[in-house]
Amino acid sequence: MSSPQPEAESSKKATSSVQDVIESKPAFGSRFLTKEDDVWSQNAWDHVPPPDDQVETIAKSLYKQRLNPVPQEDKIKFNKKPAKHWDNFYKMNADNFFRNRKWLHNEFPELVDATKADGGAVSITEVGCAGNSVFPLISANQNPELHIRAYDYSSHAVKLVQNNPLYISPPTGKIQASVWDVTSASGLPSDLIPGTVDIVIMVFVMSALHPDEWGQAISNVQKILKPGGLVLFRDYGRYDLTQLRFKGGRLLDENFYVRGDKTRVYFFELDELSLLFTGANVSETQLETTISTTEITQDEDGNDIGTRSSEINPENQGSSSSLSLSSVNSESSSPAEGSTSTPSIPTSAVIHPNLLSPLANCPPHPLFVAEQLGVDRRLIVNRKRQLKMYRVWMQGKFRKI
Repeated sequence: MSSPQPEAESSKKATSSVQDVIESKPAFGSRFLTKEDDVWSQNAWDHVPPPDDQVETIAKSLYKQRLNPVPQEDKIKFNKKPAKHWDNFYKMNADNFFRNRKWLHNEFPELVDATKADGGAVSITEVGCAGNSVFPLISANQNPELHIRAYDYSSHAVKLVQNNPLYISPPTGKIQASVWDVTSASGLPSDLIPGTVDIVIMVFVMSALHPDEWGQAISNVQKILKPGGLVLFRDYGRYDLTQLRFKGGRLLDENFYVRGDKTRVYFFELDELSLLFTGANVSETQLETTISTTEITQDEDGNDIGTRSSEINPENQGSSSSLSLSSVNSESSSPAEGSTSTPSIPTSAVIHPNLLSPLANCPPHPLFVAEQLGVDRRLIVNRKRQLKMYRVWMQGKFRKI
């Protein structure tokens, strides 16, 4: 980037996201689909309620997945050495799969503040560094006292980071990357003193872990942070398009899957994330939940070419933008023999059983307070192929107590 600081500054939200839907040009974050005929006129729509048949779509997908889960012997194989599968993934895809996450500046203004010339001494750690969160920060950085550490349990992912020109010669500040498994019970990285990090970035990291590893991961992150330190979190949400597209032979456990490249992915609910970090359900934390929306602009081939984002309080929009979980949590039943009717909606555990009791290998809660916890629901439109894609992501900010 030739002018990094102006780009970081321009990504700040300048107008309210909450505007009247009848206005001809609502502020970004308020692109409401008021007429179905208009759906193909834009690449993305904000806060779009799921279609009437979405509950049925979810039910059919889950039903088919559960008919053909991953065999038990294969589950052991996929869960045994996850770092090896990620190594193979990065060897095959090099650095072309994950694009630099420039949207981080929009969603997490704390990162913008850290890169300012007068930001002072700031320590940022990215867990799962091959996701390329660090390089937008380095590109925009004007703070000589910014120290970025990047860790991944994939040695090949770390090599990709270390071979990047911005790593070899950062414009200002410091960056170092090394191999470390956030689920390790053997301690923290040797180059990191406990309780010295201001911000931990966890973007699409927890979803790659086995639920039995969640407790150790939370414990290690809590040890890394200073008192008052912040976790910036984003990950896959329940019933995202990616989850519903999985075919037979991919289901490891409820809402936990293995991809064709043997990497794993879990799809979270808000209460699960609240329990992970705070030990309490969302309702118990009395948290005001927002829906943050990010437009992905796509070219004619469906490739992402730009992003912008904003937030909106669902109280201002009613509850229609959320899919009712109760509607997909009824009792499971198979269709009667010879029946051609649609299968009943299978049970889908909203909360993973590991979160219904104290987490293994984790200090007792409360460890964090939630400063933000929201759902990013988005309708992405591929106008060339006339496809509608309903995406769901979870986002949060958790401050160490």
